[in-house]
Amino acid sequence: MTSTAHGRVRHRRSVARRRAVIGGAAALGLAGAALVTTSLMSSAGAATAWPEDKGEQAVSKTIEVSGSRDGGLKRYYGSGALGGDGQNEGQDPIFKLKDGATLKNVIIGSPAADGIHCMGSCTLQNVWWEDVGEDAATFKGTSDGSTYAVQGGGARKADDKVFQFNGAGKLVVNKFQVSDFGKLVRTCGNCSKQYQRDIIVNDTDITAPGKSIVGINTNYNDTAALRNIRIHGDSGKKIKTCIRYTGNNTGAEPVETGSGPDGRYCQFTASDITYK
Repeated sequence: MTSTAHGRVRHRRSVARRRAVIGGAAALGLAGAALVTTSLMSSAGAATAWPEDKGEQAVSKTIEVSGSRDGGLKRYYGSGALGGDGQNEGQDPIFKLKDGATLKNVIIGSPAADGIHCMGSCTLQNVWWEDVGEDAATFKGTSDGSTYAVQGGGARKADDKVFQFNGAGKLVVNKFQVSDFGKLVRTCGNCSKQYQRDIIVNDTDITAPGKSIVGINTNYNDTAALRNIRIHGDSGKKIKTCIRYTGNNTGAEPVETGSGPDGRYCQFTASDITYK
């Protein structure tokens, strides 16, 4: 398949790109989060305008990454077996990161297959998804100490989830921008192996249309902290901030039990969310 990086057209609204301002990391509300978050948030500036690609590369077989890989802002897109752009479960990713790996300065075009899989702790720095496939990134580490950092970058045109949090540990999304999406982050609601998971979303620009920022499972004691969130183009406040579910390990559809801050699982206040 030839590159369609400039167009799996879904007739969505165009998005005004805003420059994110630097937000504080203090009082993030998760046990031990301040130290972890400070170290993760120090490596890059706030998300800015979408970058121009510096060439492109078709990917017909998943690229495995160990250590650090700098893509030089090249656009990577799926072809052959990775040429799908739908929501079918079980697709292979464009990039597969081993535990501790870093991927930076990458544009993922269309078809995007299943984006990026992190098999353990990972860092995604200045990574941009032009047209999200199944998911932009899936986090799969099995250790409670796994930490996943999304630093800068952005995603748009996600029919469902941007970040799928299937594994254990903590996910920090910092200085990110997302538009035209379903859910920014969802902890797995019905995986056969379930974990307790923590999420921090900080200094991030959210542009409508969208459904929710985070979704978590309270019965597995998931937590989500939102700090310095700017929501654009949603005067009706239709984008839910933090949805609480009762998850399961049977594959059944999880049950939604509430949304908004509650002081325990959804850890933020009205002052953490600004509508533009």
